[in-house]
Amino acid sequence: MKKIFTQKALPIAIFSLSLMACSDDGTLAEGPETQIDDVNETDIPEGVRTAAEAKIPGMNIAEVERKERDGLVFFDVEGTRPDGSEVELDMLEENGSYTVVEVQRDIDWAEVPADAKSAAPDTLFTPVRVIESLQNDGTIIYELFEDGKPKEPSAEISYKDGKAEMLTERWKY
Repeated sequence: MKKIFTQKALPIAIFSLSLMACSDDGTLAEGPETQIDDVNETDIPEGVRTAAEAKIPGMNIAEVERKERDGLVFFDVEGTRPDGSEVELDMLEENGSYTVVEVQRDIDWAEVPADAKSAAPDTLFTPVRVIESLQNDGTIIYELFEDGKPKEPSAEISYKDGKAEMLTERWKY
């Protein structure tokens, strides 16, 4: 299968557990380890396919990973929209049911709205990768990756209704 996104972090939840703390420089501290397993095309649960199609009609699934952290099970479904643009869906599995909790895409730092960028301290690194993660409530989480640290975001900005906030705890999803 084609690998569309090199790494994906599992951002952590609104009003959620304090799984990551902010370090002195405004970046997120290292958090719990995530177990990641590739899922063969023939082993993709039907509920994952159904949830993906409901969220992005006509989505072409390229790769699926099962991720487990802190007792939560997620499926990352990577692929393309009918127009060819890349998309990743993060699904939460609960009791055999699959719920899309965020829709993601990679963007350039220059594409992040200025009012969202304004939440970042002047001392923040220049991100080498940005994942824009749309939550079901309309909140956008910008996951910011530092050079040399590709596995997990070093910082995250929450953005909704023109208001931005630098997160001090990792987003749940």
